[in-house]
Amino acid sequence: MNSSLERYTERVEQYASRFSRFPLFLDVTMVLALIGCAFFGTQLSLPGVDRPDTGKSLEVMLGLSCFVLLKYRTHTRTVVVVVAGVTIAAIARGYLLTPMLLAPLLAAMYWLAVLCDRRTVRVYALVVTVALLTVNLFSDGMRDLSPVLTVIGPVFWMALPLVGGSLARLRGDYLEAVKARAEHAERTREEEARLRVTEERMRIARELHDVVAHHLALANAQAGTAAHLSRSNPEQSRKILDDLTGTTSAALRELKATLGLLRQDDRPKGEGLDPAPGLARLPELIDSYRLAGLEVVVHQEGVRRPLTPGVDLTAYRIVQEALTNVAKHAPERAAHVGFTYADSRLLVTVSNDGPAAATAANGTSGGFGLRGMRERAQSIGGDLCAGPRPEGGFEVTTALPLQPSAAVEGESP
Repeated sequence: MNSSLERYTERVEQYASRFSRFPLFLDVTMVLALIGCAFFGTQLSLPGVDRPDTGKSLEVMLGLSCFVLLKYRTHTRTVVVVVAGVTIAAIARGYLLTPMLLAPLLAAMYWLAVLCDRRTVRVYALVVTVALLTVNLFSDGMRDLSPVLTVIGPVFWMALPLVGGSLARLRGDYLEAVKARAEHAERTREEEARLRVTEERMRIARELHDVVAHHLALANAQAGTAAHLSRSNPEQSRKILDDLTGTTSAALRELKATLGLLRQDDRPKGEGLDPAPGLARLPELIDSYRLAGLEVVVHQEGVRRPLTPGVDLTAYRIVQEALTNVAKHAPERAAHVGFTYADSRLLVTVSNDGPAAATAANGTSGGFGLRGMRERAQSIGGDLCAGPRPEGGFEVTTALPLQPSAAVEGESP
């Protein structure tokens, strides 16, 4: 019975949805159909039982009670009381209790089950059903039937709209819940998309900052050194200018590779893009600074281990940015780079010597440099500390995991 009721309810909802744009037309049609059912119900009687003579007044009241159903959306309980009162009065006067006669009341009970809370539905259903049973047991129209049939009929017919209305309400609640979940999922997707866009912008900004700041600082240092040596050592100045050309070419190459990441969807994967730099290119990086007049000493402790691409790139970029800050701000043209391989972490240290004033400038005027280094380290599960050294100078220390988790590694720039 439940499956048939569900199919019936779905069909009613389908038809109702087609006319949802014309609710008044749908309601008037329903009222006219119920008036026809009620009138036909007043014409039925058991064999050998005469129809009651009420002077048509009760039939008119049944018809008028159907018009009350037009207010079922706003005055549901009042509609049930009025229709139930008229229906019970008709049965008490001797009309045969049939589904046709009960049609207006069944419609009112259906909308009660759809629109009202469960406690209200139970109370009204119990009161109306008991009233119908009581009147039906003593009605002249049912005197030839057994008391069992007299009781089963009203209970069965009253149960149908209540069950159908409850199923319709549950289905409506389910659809509302599905709609709410869909809206929540849509908002979540939009927020996640915005977050991903923001993260991607930050990654691109870090890459551009590292590439541009490093090569421009290096080119500036080379140009200044060449200008200083142009008179005293023309050969050395010419060599530095030749290296300056290589520095600018490398800057353009890395800038093209970084911006090319934005166009990966427009070309085959990896076409025209250089691989991301790593510690394998550290000697090249150190040589470029040495040519610019910065002495860099590199030392290593522990057994070198293979690094994941994210850790390798992060370590390289941090060393690059730290050396760029030394070249830009430190008066002492010397820096120390250290790598310590521990059990689960790689400790990278970049330091320089210098007076306190220069140290303060090195630590505060870097702008986005220190922030970018810290963000890089945190993006793969590491941490970074930067600050003045007690003996003078500035030091950047970062601890990077040798094997970051897959979730964190996927977020690395």
